[in-house]
Amino acid sequence: MTKTFTRIASTALALTLIPAPAWAQQMDHSSHAGHQMQDMEPSADDVAGAENALKAYRTALEARDAQAMGALFAEESTIFENGKAEGSFANYMEHHLGPELDAITSFTFTDPTLSVTRNGHMAYGYETYGYRIELEDGRVIERDGVATSVLAHDADGWRIVQYHSSSRAPRN
Repeated sequence: MTKTFTRIASTALALTLIPAPAWAQQMDHSSHAGHQMQDMEPSADDVAGAENALKAYRTALEARDAQAMGALFAEESTIFENGKAEGSFANYMEHHLGPELDAITSFTFTDPTLSVTRNGHMAYGYETYGYRIELEDGRVIERDGVATSVLAHDADGWRIVQYHSSSRAPRN
């Protein structure tokens, strides 16, 4: 029994003294031939996809296209506008933006700027813009606005998961 225990202990000790790189060189890596390292640095195309999602939202607002806007938001999104938590985009559309869209005859953005930074499967962006809204009753609303967004990327592309906008009357 003592000899068996001594052999087991000696074998275990010998295995621990063999450097790991020596083991790695003996391993068969042929099953990894199709694997490639994923580049974690964002490419210009990756950032462009997130930028395009935010530009598409602006375009859908100008067109007053509720369906196109909804497709750009994650199901579990959160909207903040002018200091108010609006809930999900679906809630925002149903209780706030949707009724407003019915009264708008023209919605135009002016001088938009957009900056997006990507970090893995997430991106954040900030925008500045002016906008002009013409209403059915003849009123015109002109404002300067800013927005910050958080987007997530999945198999379906970029979706807005959080959107926070605010505006004020233009100042000269």
